[in-house]
This record gives sequence, structure tokens and C-alpha cells, in this order.
Amino acid sequence: MTAPLLSVRDLRVNFPTRSGVFEAVRGITFDLGRERLGVVGESGSGKSMTGRAILGLVRPPGKVTAERIDLQGQPILNLPEDQMRAIRGQRISMVMQDPKFSLNPVMTVGAQIMEAYRLHARATRAEARQKALDMLAAVQIRDPQRVFDSYPHEVSGGMGQRIMIAMMLAPDPDILIADEPTSALDVSVRTEVLRIMDRLVQDRGMGLIFISHDLNLVAQFCDRVLIMYAGRVVETLAASDLHNARHPYTQGLLNSLPRLDTAVDRLPVLKREASWRDAEILTPQPGGL
Repeated sequence: MTAPLLSVRDLRVNFPTRSGVFEAVRGITFDLGRERLGVVGESGSGKSMTGRAILGLVRPPGKVTAERIDLQGQPILNLPEDQMRAIRGQRISMVMQDPKFSLNPVMTVGAQIMEAYRLHARATRAEARQKALDMLAAVQIRDPQRVFDSYPHEVSGGMGQRIMIAMMLAPDPDILIADEPTSALDVSVRTEVLRIMDRLVQDRGMGLIFISHDLNLVAQFCDRVLIMYAGRVVETLAASDLHNARHPYTQGLLNSLPRLDTAVDRLPVLKREASWRDAEILTPQPGGL
């Protein structure tokens, strides 16, 4: 069996508060291969914090612990900051929520992509410039030179998403963590951005962690899904089986989605159970994954 790109065991993220320790992530365990892994759940379930913890982006007073976090067999938990900087971007990249707002408003798009690329590659300015233009073309921007010379406020939201994807993929990372990369896009632009990400992931043999709250989107786009509730994984299953989920939390999320094929007077409200916080994780039945 092929070794996973990323192996996470018992990941925990805690924050001290006036009322005690808040457990944002509670014992997350998973492996990531060369696949599209969806991570879904409500806001506050710990999805984004999991991605940040993997990259060492949780700052004090937050505390990250784990049995281990291995990147292609190399332990990366609690590495010194200079070593983590070599991993961020070059080996694991992350597209944040509303990525257009992660761009520097006083630098041109091209200068920012060049800066990100040269940070991880020993390249001349001419080589970095050509790489930036190539990456803008790779994410299907029709006039790369014009966008290269533009400032962030001069491009649309959908183009801003593509620019950030181009920037994160320029160093050829092994893993891309995409945190709600299409949440602010209309349907047509969202479909195009997903198609671009899918093609780039397949062409490069990357692993993708796709964080989202859109269950229908994840079912269509991903290979496998982790369902998170209250900081932990409650169910894992193939994306194609998502609508046959067994956990009552996952079923409740699915039942709360509006549907075009069935008319209802009112969508049901998800009723949470205290037992879900620490219940056994549901995994695929024999014959599944």
C-alpha cells in the first residue's frame, strides 16, 4: 500500500479562556493520499483550525498537541519556525477563506506571485516572472500579462480566487489545503474554479484537503469525506456515499438542505444530542472504503 502524503494522529488544539480550556480540535486522526479529501461541518466545528494547526499557524495562547503529524514520513509537529517556513508553501500550501482579501492591496498581482515563488525557489527575477505568467495561464486567466500588472482591487472576486490558487501552486507543493475557496463565488465561477483545482491536482498528483460547509458540493467534488462536529470527526465515508450517511448529525445536516425536487413548508431544524460529542466515529461498512 502507498504511504500517505500526510498522516495525522490525535491532533488537538486548545485555547485558555476565563471559563476554562476551550477544545477547538479534539483528537483528529486521518491520512491523506493523492486524493481530494473533503472536511465538512458547521461553522465552529474545527475545520479551519485543523488546517491551520497542520501548518503551524496557531499562535499562542493556542496550544497544538498530537501523537504525530508526518509529512511523507517526516515529523513536522513542533518544528522550529524556520523549518516550518520551508514547508509552508513549498510542500503544503493553503488557500484561506475569501482569498482575495489575503492579497496585498499595494502590490501588483505579479509581484506577489513572484515574491511567493522566489521565497521557496532559487530563481532569477526573469524566471520568477515567467513562472507567475505560466501559473496565471494555468488557472485559465485569459490575459495573464494584464492581470500580472494589475492591483487586487482591479480584479473580480472569481479572478482573485484564481490568483491565490496560482500563487499557492507556483512552488509545486505536495498538498493543497483549500479553506472554503469558493464560498463567495456565484455558481458558474465556482464550477470553473473547482474544475481548475481538480485538473491541477490530478496533473500534479497532489493531495487536496477541501474544507467546506456545502455537503452537496463535497459529494460531487471529493473522493472521501470527514464529517466534523464539536472539534472532532464523527463520521468518515466515501463522498459518493455521503447522502447515505449513518450518523444522525450528518443526516441532520443533509435534511436541513433545501431541495429543488421536493416541496416542503419548512426545513427541519437540526436537533443536537450531547452524546454526539464523544460517540464512536462511524466508518464505512465492510465492502466500502
